[in-house]
Amino acid sequence: MPSIRLVNVTKRFGNITAIKNLNLTINDREYVCVLGPSGSGKTTLLKLIAGIIKPDEGKIYIDNKLVNNVPPQERNVAYVPQYYALFPHLTVIDNVAFGPLSRGLCKEEAYRVSMQMLEMTRLAWRSESLPYELSGGMQQRLALARGLACGAKILLLDEPLGALDARLRVELRFKLREIAEENDLTVIHVTHDQEEAIIVADRLIVLRGGEIQQEGPPSQVYNEPKNIFVAHFVGGANFFEGFIAETDPYGSWVQLRNGFILRVNETKWKVGERIVLMIREERTEIIKGTKIREEINLLPGTIREVSFLGDFISYEILLDNGDSVNSKMPTLLGIGRFRVDERVYVRLRTEHLRVYPYPPQGLYQELEVI
Repeated sequence: MPSIRLVNVTKRFGNITAIKNLNLTINDREYVCVLGPSGSGKTTLLKLIAGIIKPDEGKIYIDNKLVNNVPPQERNVAYVPQYYALFPHLTVIDNVAFGPLSRGLCKEEAYRVSMQMLEMTRLAWRSESLPYELSGGMQQRLALARGLACGAKILLLDEPLGALDARLRVELRFKLREIAEENDLTVIHVTHDQEEAIIVADRLIVLRGGEIQQEGPPSQVYNEPKNIFVAHFVGGANFFEGFIAETDPYGSWVQLRNGFILRVNETKWKVGERIVLMIREERTEIIKGTKIREEINLLPGTIREVSFLGDFISYEILLDNGDSVNSKMPTLLGIGRFRVDERVYVRLRTEHLRVYPYPPQGLYQELEVI
């Protein structure tokens, strides 16, 4: 069955190392989403598995067979590139049927399968059109239909839904997962859409600079990010720079700039050690009030901006010490609750605060995603 294994794989393009000594196993029938900023090595990873490019170092196995020198057409892999790569002289239906026909299916069966894929991607009505007659989103759906129709057991998707409108993108992300399960496919799905990845994936892989920063179930990556970059890249987060002011058997006190103090539950840090605190935006609470209250981790500030995000309301708060934080709450709870320039308190519960060592290059460099 189609499992994939990369062992100490490195790929360079001139002076640029796109993939660095990467070790990765994809299990049979697993749906894996790969996240990462532009230039992190996501597309290079797919092309290595597909056989479009070869590694400079390391080994790639498919079904426990070394495939470094196996051509793409013999790898049982369907690669759906980000930029479509359609046959311009073939109609929509002929583009999709090319793969099934190449596999030896009879013409009738090949076109039956192809029409099913076109119906799934809402392109059946354009089956006799040429690719140049389609919009960019339609061309992307055509490339997806062609990949799904080829019958390969490993499906490599490079931003397969990126050019689609929001509603169709949501619909197709669930359809993709359904098709993968029904056909026992192993899928590696590259995307910039964090919500898309979290919803459909069995496992997330976060890449940066050709290296895996973290991998695991979506809930684990989101709730227990291993480092500052992952916390920032996967979901909205607030960060605070500070140092450990005091410790005791039950936790630590962290001093932020301008004298603000926060309590955390962790005890492993040394007094004087520089750290970074992180809390998710949806766990950053806002409380009405202007009087000083006797409660730990309650910081005064002023609402600076209110943004309507559909299902959520986002609030930006300028704390009295100069730090800026964001809070996100469901629209039904948040709409109209707070106004710009309103004085509030921000509550940061100890159980929701995570502590990271201060990065050598500084916080803002660590948050850089380009």
